[in-house]
Order: sequence, then structure tokens, then C-alpha cells
Amino acid sequence: MASPNPRIAIYPGTFDPITNGHVDLVHRAAPLFERFVVGVAVSPGKGPGLPHEQRIELARESLKELANVEVRGFDTLLAHFVTEVGAGVLLRGLRAVSDFEYEFQLASMNRHLIPGVETLFLTPAEKYSFISSTLVREISRLGGDVRKFVPPAVDAALQEQFRRRSGGEQT
Repeated sequence: MASPNPRIAIYPGTFDPITNGHVDLVHRAAPLFERFVVGVAVSPGKGPGLPHEQRIELARESLKELANVEVRGFDTLLAHFVTEVGAGVLLRGLRAVSDFEYEFQLASMNRHLIPGVETLFLTPAEKYSFISSTLVREISRLGGDVRKFVPPAVDAALQEQFRRRSGGEQT
């Protein structure tokens, strides 16, 4: 069990799928740390649209140019994953005031579960503040164009997934 290292950060989420907003946060936060881990949670309770392994691979593809960024999947309590990695910082994104109450509650609980680990909140660039994985999935499912909201590999994966589910080509 590693002690918390403030030079190691974890950005946890389901990343279902990873969006340009997520990528923006990683690009801005990663230079602040020696090691930056993007933790892709299994999260069966959220009923993810993409399989866990595919979400991990899409995150890796989207972040491959960042030397200090590692993408790892996890299926444990976040506090256990943070302890396993030895991270001293949790990164969380805040898009809107509506996110704050939930994120504040999570940060307070994590402070009790993993003392010594700090939560750092970042806001996305304004051009990404309205993007959510849920909206991206719904737009894609209904045949909409999500290329402006996600990395190219994610767009291709979503198109393939919904083409397969519909049994044919999208229009």
C-alpha cells in the first residue's frame, strides 16, 4: 500500500465515451504532475453503452501523445484504486454549478476514505462546457454527427456500435 504522492494524480470516470472535454482537462492537468492516471471505471450501475475494455482503448488512443499519462481500468472502490496507485490527488471536472453539489459530496466522502488525498476541480474550456458523454451517446444513437465533440476514434466506435445495433447503415 503506497502512501499518497502529491505528484501523482488520478482522473477517474466511466468515460462512456471519452469526449473532447475530458481530453481538454487531461491536456491541461497532466503537465502539473509527474504521473497522471486516467482511471476508467467499470460502473455497471450506470449501464455503460460501450464495453469497459473498449472505453479503456479509446481513452488510450485519445491521449497517446501525452508521455506522463497512463490509462488504466478499475473495478474497485475508487479509494482502493487511488491507494493502489499511490496518488495524492484526484482530478474532477466541473461543467456547471449543477455538478458542484454532487462533486462536493464525493470529495468530502473521499477525504474520509482516503485521508491525505486532495481533490482538485478543473473546469473545461468554455467550448466544451456543454458536452457530456450521455448527450454524445444519445446524439450518436439517433444518427447525429458527434465529430465536433469526441476524438475521431470515438466517433468511429460510436458509429459502428449504433450501426450494429440498428442492423444496418445510419442515414
